[in-house]
Amino acid sequence: MPSTTVETPPKADGASLSHGLKQRHLSMIALGGVIGAGLFVGSGAGIAAAGPSIVLAYALSGLLVMLVMRMLGEMSAARPSSGSFSAHAERAIGPWAGFTAGWSYWVLLCTAVGLEGIGAAKIVTGWLPGTPEWAWVALFMVVFCGTNLAAVRNFGEFEFWFAALKVGAITLFLGLGVLAVAGVLPGTDSPGTSHLTDFLPNGGEGLVIGLLASVFAYGGLETVTIAAAESEDPVKGVASAVRTAMWRIALFYVGSMAVIVTLVPWDSPAVVEDGPYVAALDRLGIPGAGELMNVVVLVALLSAMNANIYGASRIGYSLVERGQGPKALGRVSGGVPRIAVLASCVFGFLCVLLSYWRPDDVFSWLLNMIGAVILVVWIFIAVSQLRLRRRLEREAEGKPAVLMWAYPWLTWVALAGMAAVLVLMAREPGTRAQLYSTGGMTLALAAAGYVRQRARARS
Repeated sequence: MPSTTVETPPKADGASLSHGLKQRHLSMIALGGVIGAGLFVGSGAGIAAAGPSIVLAYALSGLLVMLVMRMLGEMSAARPSSGSFSAHAERAIGPWAGFTAGWSYWVLLCTAVGLEGIGAAKIVTGWLPGTPEWAWVALFMVVFCGTNLAAVRNFGEFEFWFAALKVGAITLFLGLGVLAVAGVLPGTDSPGTSHLTDFLPNGGEGLVIGLLASVFAYGGLETVTIAAAESEDPVKGVASAVRTAMWRIALFYVGSMAVIVTLVPWDSPAVVEDGPYVAALDRLGIPGAGELMNVVVLVALLSAMNANIYGASRIGYSLVERGQGPKALGRVSGGVPRIAVLASCVFGFLCVLLSYWRPDDVFSWLLNMIGAVILVVWIFIAVSQLRLRRRLEREAEGKPAVLMWAYPWLTWVALAGMAAVLVLMAREPGTRAQLYSTGGMTLALAAAGYVRQRARARS
């Protein structure tokens, strides 16, 4: 099969996924997908633990993510598929691996939809006190479920403008921050390096906590390789997204952390209480900084909801198309897997209800269960790339659009980095439960996938 085949299997009724995403949609999804809610919401705790060394933590985890994206880009440019890494794992390792990677990621995305809905509702109820949170969550779910039930270009348009707002906001933040650090912003004095003298205030332990926080802030970059299968030119879209991943990560993540810890003392209570971006804008004397950042965080959360519903529905659809789930989820109408969209939204809303009904046991157990899923997915990506590279070189009719750097050595370096993160998670009391719960879910899915694989082989 030629290396540029798009894996969107034809349906019995002739219906299949559309290719309604334009190149501008995919470019902006790639650009804005880097700027997740985790960057705005979760980075404060990492700064409080690691101090100025949070810049090093984000740089190290960013290097790991760049390698993962390069590996995923190599496989996705060769075989664009709505199943992305799940389809690649099935080809490289076996059906049980595709089943495990795909369904664990589906659970992660659907649960994240619920969490993001709750976070967005809290912001809105802060503006409109007295309104019930559940009503706002329900409204958001209905809006984005409707968006994803319609043609895929509607999802693309929503994400295009969400991403444009996020990119504009963080670019403005970085511009103001750099001017302030340089001492040329009117009304502000440059802090110089006065806030950077104690680089490791809490020693190596603080750096470890910051590193773990930064790793999980990068989750969600995989969506662009899922969306590429429904674009006008999947290979070009994936190649462009992967090639620009390095500067996007360096600029938006590492750059913003460097600006924040230079402008604001790392141990300032405002970093955690108000959020690092609000604390930095307050330091610059920007009026209404808190509300301004609340708007940006709200946009980031709504963007993540939209993208995760899309990603979950396409992963579910791809799994069913490969015989790895209930057939009903694979029905396509108008180029959209509408039953898969509805199932993803229902699971997401169920997570919201669990957060109200059983916050201390069932919901917390669910959160722990998905805590390290992204690392499981990255491991499947690395192992798949190791096994598929030689096959790609044999099948490619020309030079592949994307190739992993220094194969196989950097792939092994990435796997070693993932193993190190797992060891660090096992050492930290705060992440140990997540590691064990995710491990239990992964083993259960792997066992179920292997049993299905054996049963299908016998039949």
